[in-house]
Amino acid sequence: MPQIPTQEFERLPLRVHDFLAGVRLHDVWAVDLPRMRSGITLDEFLRAAGALPFRPSPVVRALLNLRLFVGRLLGWDREVDAAVRETFAARLTTADLSKTRAPAGTREGLFRIVYRFENEQLLELINRTAHAAALSALVETPNAYRFYFGVYVQSVGRLTPVYMALIDPFRKLIVYPSLLRSVRRTWNQTFGIA
Repeated sequence: MPQIPTQEFERLPLRVHDFLAGVRLHDVWAVDLPRMRSGITLDEFLRAAGALPFRPSPVVRALLNLRLFVGRLLGWDREVDAAVRETFAARLTTADLSKTRAPAGTREGLFRIVYRFENEQLLELINRTAHAAALSALVETPNAYRFYFGVYVQSVGRLTPVYMALIDPFRKLIVYPSLLRSVRRTWNQTFGIA
């Protein structure tokens, strides 16, 4: 599954570009999905897939469990004090709130929903390692669909760049390729493609 140039992603007409202005786009990935009919939206895909397009492989689950274990031991996963942090949801405009199809702050696994529009969803995670956001977007092309997965990272202290450098090889070589393969499998199962 290819990591794509940020320029391709930034050319897409997505709300996230203005919404997270000033927050570093760490990387972006894409996977092409078969087109069996036109008009499928990300919202439709998420609802049909039970809001779970990502189904981690056993290896990814093991890495995640190891990371969560270390995080508990070192206190990395405690959320920072609410008085000190500002969730990305605080940036939502009245127009954003009128378009979102899921309430901001709703838990989605380890993440919280910031917004879910028709073809774009932003989730966030705030802990002592990073304030991270995961963007999923679905774009219909003439012959297929393209699912984009972007990762934004805002530093929460001196640990953030060290932590991101340590996990980058695992994210890039194992985790994201596996998750994007699972998106393709979920898409095929959801829409009945053999």
